[in-house]
Amino acid sequence: MSAHRGENFGARVIKIEPPVIGDSYRQLMKVPGMPTAERDYFWTLDNRNKESLALDLKHEDARAVLETLIRKADVFITNFPGPIRDRLRLRAEDVLPLNERIVYASLTPYGEDGPEKDRTGYDATAWWARSGMMDAVRATRETEPGFSVPGMGDHPTAVALFGAIMAALYRRERTGKGGSVSTSLLANGLWANGVWMQAALFDADFSVRLQRGMRGALTELYMCRDGRWFMLAMLNYQREWPLLAEAIGKAEWLSDPRFETHEARRANAAELVAELEKVFIARDWPEWKELFQTAGITYGPIMQSADHMACPQVAANGFLPEIAGTDGWQTVDSPIRIEGETKRQPRLAPGIGEHTRQVLASFGYDDGAIDRMIENGAAATA
Repeated sequence: MSAHRGENFGARVIKIEPPVIGDSYRQLMKVPGMPTAERDYFWTLDNRNKESLALDLKHEDARAVLETLIRKADVFITNFPGPIRDRLRLRAEDVLPLNERIVYASLTPYGEDGPEKDRTGYDATAWWARSGMMDAVRATRETEPGFSVPGMGDHPTAVALFGAIMAALYRRERTGKGGSVSTSLLANGLWANGVWMQAALFDADFSVRLQRGMRGALTELYMCRDGRWFMLAMLNYQREWPLLAEAIGKAEWLSDPRFETHEARRANAAELVAELEKVFIARDWPEWKELFQTAGITYGPIMQSADHMACPQVAANGFLPEIAGTDGWQTVDSPIRIEGETKRQPRLAPGIGEHTRQVLASFGYDDGAIDRMIENGAAATA
C-alpha cells in the first residue's frame, strides 16, 4: 500500500509490505525479457522517497500498529484484491470508522463492482489488452499484438488516483469528512482509448485499418538514411505545406497538379508518400531535424528511451532529476508541477522494513515494544 508521487510535494508516505519477501514489485526486474541492469529500475522509480514498514498484517500486533497509523493518517491507499481486503479487514467499511477524516483510496484492475471486481490483473492485461488499445495499434488484423511497456498503464492510472485523492482532500477541507475514492486500470484504459471508444459507441466502421498514406502524406511516418524514424504532423496544411516543400528542395511541387491543392494531395496521397520517402531516405535524421526546426514544421521524432539522457529539452525542464546521496544516479520526475512549490529531491527507494523502527517510534512505540513485535514476527527490519 502506498501513495504515488504525493511524496514529491512533501507528503510522508509509508509503504506497508510483508516481512522477508516484501512487495512483489521488487521481483519484476527478474521477469524474463526485462532489460538487464545492475540496479532495480522498477523499485527505484516507483518507490523513491517512501518509508518501508514491514508488517505481517495477519498478526494481531501488526493489526494494532496499522490501526494506529490509520487513526493519524490523511490517506490510506490499497490495491489488494477484494478477497484479501476482506480477510485482512482492509475494506473501506473497516478503515473509515477508525478515522472520519481519512481518505480511503482504492485501486482495482476492473472496477469496484460487477462479476470481475475481484479478479487480479496488471496494466498489461487490464489497461492495455482489455481496453482495446493493444488491438487498435496493430497494422493489420494479421499483425501479432504488441506488448505494452512496463508501467505504461500504471503510471497514468496512479495520476488519476492522485487527482481523486486531492479532490477528496479538498472536500474534506470544506466538510471535515474524508471518504472513499477509487479508480481502475480498465477505466483508465478506456479513457486513454477514449476517441476510439466513442467512435465505437457511435457505430463507427473499424473494418478497414489505417494503412500507409491513408492518414495523408503530411501526417505519416518516414525513415531517414540512418534508420531513425519521425512523424510529420502537419494539420495546418495551408501554412505548412509550402514550408515543407521549400525546406526539402521541392518547391516545384507547389505547382504540380498532383500536389498543388489539399484535395489533390489527398487524392494522390500514396504517390506523395512514395515521393517523400525517396527524399527523406537521402539524409540522416539530425539534418532533417534542423531543417524542420528552421522552417517551423510540426514533426515528432520516434525517440528511443536512451535518447532522453542527452536531450537538452528534457534537461532544461528537470525531467530527469538526480537521486540524493548517489553518485549522479537519475530518475524520472513526476509529471505534475505547482508554481511556487519546490519538489522534494528524490531519495533511493527503501529496503524491506528499512524504516520499521523509525516509523514505529514516531507513532509512540518504545524500543521494548518494537523489539517484541520483531521477535514475534509481527514486524521486521531491513
